[in-house]
Amino acid sequence: MSRKKSPKNEDGHSRREREIMAALYKLGRASAAQIQAEIPDPPSYTAIRTLLTILEKKGHVRHDSDGTRYLYEPKVARGEMGRRAIGSLLKTFYDNSVSDAVAAMLSQDDTQISNAELDRLAKLIARAREEGR
Repeated sequence: MSRKKSPKNEDGHSRREREIMAALYKLGRASAAQIQAEIPDPPSYTAIRTLLTILEKKGHVRHDSDGTRYLYEPKVARGEMGRRAIGSLLKTFYDNSVSDAVAAMLSQDDTQISNAELDRLAKLIARAREEGR
């Protein structure tokens, strides 16, 4: 019987890969056991190590030896990974339309946005307009 492959999201990462990256961004630098402890309903330790190897081959994670254990850390800054994911999301679901994506986020019933955030967005829009973007 063949094993089911884990579904990938728009950035090409499985749910477990995203959970590991989230744990690494939170912890900064961690062992596989520490990462496993951060994940709700985690997979086995062996699965965590396998996924870390996959993420390392993809260029998202690096490791150093600390005695007999490996310590892992993100190789790509969180902001850069976020930009990549958003770019893929825009392309996949919104036909590269920033306004459609923002409209979708703002139309969600559970979206909470402060006046300060709205002011910041207005400034970013004004700057983009001035720069001709």
